[in-house]
Amino acid sequence: MKQSALPPSPPYRPSLPALAVLAAFLPALASAQEASSVRPFELGTVTVTTTRPQLGEIGEDQVASVVTRKDMQQFNRDNIADALNLLSGIVISHGQKNERRVSIRGFETTKVGLYIDGIPVYIPFDGAVDMNRFTTADLAAIQVAKGFTSMAYGPNAMSGVINLVTRKPVKAFEGDVRVGFGEGNERQAQVNVGTNQGLWYLQGGVSYLESDWFRMSSDFRPNQFEDGGHRNNSYRKDQKASFKIGLTPNATDEYALSYIKQEGEKGQPTSTIQNAQFWRWPYWNKESIYLNTRTALGDKETFKVRLYHDTFDNAIDMYTNASFTQTTGTGASIYNDKTDGGSVELESTRIKDNILRLFAFYKQDVHDKNDYSGTPAKFDRMKDTLVSYAVENNYQIRPDLLISLGAGRHWLKPNEIYKSDAPAPGLTLPGEKSANDAQVGLFYDWSSQARFYATVARKTRLPSLADRYNTAFGRYVENPALQPEKSVNYEIGYQGTPWRNAKAEAALFYSEVKDKIQTWYPDPNLSCTAGTNVCQQRNVGKVRYPGIELGLRAQVSPSLELGGNYTQLDPENVSDPGTKVTDVPKRKVTVHAVYRPVGAVDLVAFVENSSDRWVSNTVKLGNYTTLNAKVAYRPMKAMTLEAGVNNATDRNYELANGYPQPGRMWYASASYTF
Repeated sequence: MKQSALPPSPPYRPSLPALAVLAAFLPALASAQEASSVRPFELGTVTVTTTRPQLGEIGEDQVASVVTRKDMQQFNRDNIADALNLLSGIVISHGQKNERRVSIRGFETTKVGLYIDGIPVYIPFDGAVDMNRFTTADLAAIQVAKGFTSMAYGPNAMSGVINLVTRKPVKAFEGDVRVGFGEGNERQAQVNVGTNQGLWYLQGGVSYLESDWFRMSSDFRPNQFEDGGHRNNSYRKDQKASFKIGLTPNATDEYALSYIKQEGEKGQPTSTIQNAQFWRWPYWNKESIYLNTRTALGDKETFKVRLYHDTFDNAIDMYTNASFTQTTGTGASIYNDKTDGGSVELESTRIKDNILRLFAFYKQDVHDKNDYSGTPAKFDRMKDTLVSYAVENNYQIRPDLLISLGAGRHWLKPNEIYKSDAPAPGLTLPGEKSANDAQVGLFYDWSSQARFYATVARKTRLPSLADRYNTAFGRYVENPALQPEKSVNYEIGYQGTPWRNAKAEAALFYSEVKDKIQTWYPDPNLSCTAGTNVCQQRNVGKVRYPGIELGLRAQVSPSLELGGNYTQLDPENVSDPGTKVTDVPKRKVTVHAVYRPVGAVDLVAFVENSSDRWVSNTVKLGNYTTLNAKVAYRPMKAMTLEAGVNNATDRNYELANGYPQPGRMWYASASYTF
C-alpha cells in the first residue's frame, strides 16, 4: 500500500526506570543509532518501466502496488495473506485445509505467481501455496503487479505476480525486536539484526508465531459438528529463520546468498455443516537456498543470475472422528517436493534511451508422495522440467512517454510419472507442451505528479502436476493431454499525487481466459464420485473478468491520515453461463484512518466490506463488514507498545461454506527498533 507517512513524533525523554529495564535486558541496544526505515533488497525486486539500469526500485516509476514494512506494522499484518488484503484487486479465500489463498482480479491462487526476491515459490504438485505459512517479520515490502508483468518473472504469471522483498541493512548495526501475545493463547516473538560494512553486509532474523485456538463469534449457533467458543482443531505454529550475506565490491556489482528455513504445524478446523475431513498437519516445512547476483559488463551491459533450491515437506494425519483418536486405514500422507532452477538476464543500455533485457529460465519440479502406513503402501513420483526464454525492451520515445514490449516462449517437458496404485504404475509420458507470452505497454507522464498508462498482455499458464494426474481418491481420472491456459489482460489506468501528501490510483481492466482448466462431469447433475460419476480436468472453460480499482491515501491534517480502496469485479463464465465463478465477491471496499491525538500515540482503524460470493454452484455466502482497531504508544522514540482488537464487532462470517472466520480477538505487543 503506497504510503504517505504521518509527521515524525517529537523527541521523547525516557524515564530512568525504562532505561534501566532496557539496559538490563538489551545491553546491545543501549548505544543503537536512531531508527530508519527498512530498506528493500534491490537485487530481489523487479520492475518494468524504470529508465535506470538498476532493477527494482520500489517507487513511482512503475505500475505496481506496494505494501511497505510500515503498512505491515501499522495494520498488524503478520502473514502475507493479511498484508496483501490491504490492496485493491486482492481477494482472500480460506480453504478447507486451514489455508489462506489469494486471488488477483478474480484469478485463483494457482494463476498468481509468488516470488521471494524475484525467485518463484510454489509447491511443485499443484502450483499453490498456503500464504498463512509465510510470515512478514523478515520482509521490507511486498510488490504486486497485475495483468501486465515484467518478463523477468518468467512463465506462469497469468494474472499477476506477488514478490516478497526481503530486508537489506543500511547501517553498521541495525535491527528490531518484537514480542506479543493475544487471545487463543497466541504468542509471538521476532528478532531481526543486520550490518552493512560497505564491501559486505549481513542480515539475519528469526520469528515465532503460535496459537492454540481462535474464538468463534458469539453469533455462531452451536450444532452437532461445532459447539462454539474455542474453534475445534484451529491450532497453528509457524517458525522461520532467515539469513543473508552479501558482497558489494563496487558501486555496480552485488552478490547475495540467502538461506530461509520455515517450520509449520496446523490443524484443520472441522466443518460446521457436515462430517468432513478430520485432518492435521504435524509439519509443513520449507527450506530454501537462493543466490542473487548482478555484475556490470562495462558501462552499457549488466549480467544478472538467480539460482535456487527449494524443498517442501509436509504430512497429513487423517482421522475418522472429531476427537482425533482413530486414524484412517490409508494412514498418513507424506509429501516431499523439491525445486531446482535458475535464470540469467542480460541488460543493455547501449542504444540511447533504450533498455533491452534478454532472459533464460530453467526449473525442475519433483513431487514425491508416500503413504507408508497404508495397506498396501503407496508411492507416487512425478517430475517436470520447465525451460523458458524471453525478451523485454523499454524505449523512451520522449521524456514523458515510454513504450515497453515483451515476449516469451515456454516449454514444459514431463520427465517421470510413477503411481504405484495405477493399473500400470509406470504411466506413459505425455509429449512436451509449449506456450507463448507477449505484451505491450504505453506509459505517459502527464507531469511529475501523474502517470497514465495502457497495457495489453497475453499470458499463459502451463498445467500443473495436480491438474494432469490428481485422481482425488478415485473421483477423477488423469488427463496428461491438458494444454496451457491462456489469458489476454487489458488495462488503462492512472497513478499519481493529485494534491500534496496524497497518493491515488485508478485502473479499468478486462481479462479474457480461454482453455481454462475446469472439471468436466459425465453427469452434470451429480457430484464427482468414485466409480459412478468419475470426472476429469479439461480445457473447456472461457471466462471474462471485467473490473475497476480505485485507491486513495492522503494526509488530511498533521494528525490525521485517511485512505481506502474500492474493487468492482463482474466475472462471467462464457463457456457455461449456468456455472458460477466462485470465490469472487463483486465488490470489496476498505477504509482506514490513522489519528495521532498527541505525538506519542496513534489510533488506527481499518474497515473491510465484502459483498456476497458464490462458493459453489448452489451456495452463496453473505456479505460482511469487519472492523479492526488498535492503539499504539511510544514511551520512547524507538519503542512502541500496542494493543488492539480484530473483528471488533464480532461479525460471524465465512469465506468457505462451513468454515467460520474468527470472531472478536484481542492482542498486544511491544517492539524496539535500533
